[in-house]
Amino acid sequence: MLQSVRLVEQWQRIEQELPEGWSDARLELTVTDAARADRAAALLGPLMPGRAGKRIRFFTAVRGAGPGPEAVRRLLELLDEEPIEGRLELLASDRATELPETHRPSLASSWEAALAELPDDWSDLYAELELTSSDHLERAALLTAPLNPGRYGGTPGLRFRVARTFGYGASPQMTLRCLRRLDEDGIPGTVRILRSLASTEPVGTQGPVWYLGGKVV
Repeated sequence: MLQSVRLVEQWQRIEQELPEGWSDARLELTVTDAARADRAAALLGPLMPGRAGKRIRFFTAVRGAGPGPEAVRRLLELLDEEPIEGRLELLASDRATELPETHRPSLASSWEAALAELPDDWSDLYAELELTSSDHLERAALLTAPLNPGRYGGTPGLRFRVARTFGYGASPQMTLRCLRRLDEDGIPGTVRILRSLASTEPVGTQGPVWYLGGKVV
């Protein structure tokens, strides 16, 4: 039987094949044994991974507010020591995903378009701002501070809640103002609505909550 390639070695090969001057990369680990996926995600916790079944996604950045390549190497070594086997793949690097500015709509206009597709009685949203590079994370977090954004999942971006009239989350108007600040600052990215609720009427609470990966958001 052929011995599987260690995850650290897979990462080293991927890192060597990245283009010169790369700044961040998105990766996916497919765990061979589904029963070991929980343990793998736990060990990779510092990378703030996102998980779907046996697939675990995370990103790494050479600089900025993201886990560095050395952190990836150390955590994959922990998986190798268990041992937890799997296949590590490069999904995209910053150069592969970045589009010319002339082809990218503004964040503010994208937000308004997303709201226009919701039912008239929507009340609560959970949204994501995905940036084209982790280099912009710190600045984006500062400009969107009123949204109380948080890091979650395997993308260089921020997630936040929006409440239409009351409850947890920023107002739609405040969200629009924050996204306009990003546009004015030249920070590119994509904004999308991940979850939505309509006509909620909380009793004895400030609003609904969502559970993602066992955590309240």
